[in-house]
Amino acid sequence: ARPGDDWRRVPSLAAAAEPPGERVFLTTGRDGLPVFAGDDRRWFLLRSVDPPPPPLPPRSTVVLARGPYTVEGELDLMRRHAVDVLVTKDSGGEMTAAKLTAARLLGLPVVMVDRPPMPEAPAVPTVEAAEAWLERLPQTGAGTGR
Repeated sequence: ARPGDDWRRVPSLAAAAEPPGERVFLTTGRDGLPVFAGDDRRWFLLRSVDPPPPPLPPRSTVVLARGPYTVEGELDLMRRHAVDVLVTKDSGGEMTAAKLTAARLLGLPVVMVDRPPMPEAPAVPTVEAAEAWLERLPQTGAGTGR
């Protein structure tokens, strides 16, 4: 987030299912669409590389496109469809920067779905330490012929 952004962080797609606007630019990926499929009050702009499978929100328009996207293109898309909120995942990549910049320039709120927490896992500082850790693991017999 940068100065001028109105980001509303949420921990999951389910928590994003009630965005503050009426015309939603939904860029959470195809797997996230069923969470919004029961919303018959809002209108959704869905962008996907391939046609998304059902279920989809009943009031939606699908735009098939592949990035990278430009700020100018995102501004045009959001204006043309009168988008009043962006719902997206925190991917942390530059491929999503243009839509976030466009939302900032248009003064739109962004519902940002946080990344899931990393699972707990052992960590070691070197390859040698990793090898030593592996040597200490109990033998399960899988693939060893034992």
